[in-house]
Amino acid sequence: MTELWNHEFMGVTIGQIIAALLILTAAVMIRRWFSTTVLRHIHARVGPANPALHDTMSAALGPPMRFIPIVVAIFAISQIVATSPELRRILAEVNRSLITLTLFWVLFGSIAPLVAALGERMAIFGDAMSDWAVRLGKALVVLIGAAAILEIWGIRVGPVLAGLGIFGAAVALGAQDLFRNLIAGIFIIAERRFQNGDWIRADNVVEGTVETIGLRTTRVRGFDLAPVFVPNSKLADNAVTNYSQMTHRRISWIVGVEYDTSVDQLRRIRDGIEAYILGNEDFMRPPDTPAFVRVDKFNDSSIDLMVYCFTRTTAWGEWLQIKESLAYAIKGIVEDAGSGFAFPSRSLYVETLPSGTEIFPLQQPQPTADDPSAAVRTDPEGNARP
Repeated sequence: MTELWNHEFMGVTIGQIIAALLILTAAVMIRRWFSTTVLRHIHARVGPANPALHDTMSAALGPPMRFIPIVVAIFAISQIVATSPELRRILAEVNRSLITLTLFWVLFGSIAPLVAALGERMAIFGDAMSDWAVRLGKALVVLIGAAAILEIWGIRVGPVLAGLGIFGAAVALGAQDLFRNLIAGIFIIAERRFQNGDWIRADNVVEGTVETIGLRTTRVRGFDLAPVFVPNSKLADNAVTNYSQMTHRRISWIVGVEYDTSVDQLRRIRDGIEAYILGNEDFMRPPDTPAFVRVDKFNDSSIDLMVYCFTRTTAWGEWLQIKESLAYAIKGIVEDAGSGFAFPSRSLYVETLPSGTEIFPLQQPQPTADDPSAAVRTDPEGNARP
């Protein structure tokens, strides 16, 4: 039994192999308990007031925490099986690489919870700014971590970066649009033109709901539910209307009534519409917002009244319902006043006609009983004919 225990396989005894397997098995069994315990202590420090932050931290820090017992187990195994100096050196570098990987993995996972915590305390961290901060932070952690691991294995990062710098300069000359869109995205976020979820419209570019402000493009979901990927420079160089930041929603109409409407009828219509708007809680009232109902002008075929007001809600569906109710009310007010809505029409006046021109009336005159032509005439077969 002792001989079997001390039997060597590639310089490692059977006993050392069994001990290494037992240590690795124990690390695998306790890694979930270790992760749960560490996260419980972190949550206790953060406080129970933010369950969403706890979920984010658990999702981000759980995997690297579960990997720490494996790293400790591999370190212990290396102390057992490292017999030759060369193997001891290689295992030492493996251990240092795993420890470095774990540390940067923890930093990588900590970026999202850290940015989320800062976003609750600093107004500058909107959704778009938080997304960018998380992306840039993770990219920096990956680059620095990769450089640190390469340095452990004796690979100098400085000369590699110097060589890549020349290549990067050549690439930059052909990637001007990329950098322009990147800078434009930074200005969009810094100026807080819009956030994820905002309804925007850029003339001749796009209209819809912002889903993601990316490094190069912004994804906007159009009203046909198709995604539109717009370069950031297009949204930075053009005027953008952000409808989601409206305080109130406007209704601006021109109501045309017939020209035979009297002055008293016009006053009744104007006063009735104004009373409806000012007496309805769905509309804002002066001096908070303007509200006008005025006879505006004499148009080609109508007398125009301007209706200009704002609703309290900015939700599109509610605004449509309020606007529909206003349309019903205006129609009833106009009809109650004894007037009607005008429509485009044209009259043709003929001063003279050439001699001998035959004029046909629009309607045939109805024959009377005294008119001899009213007698019924029959054809040879006895059928009546005109």
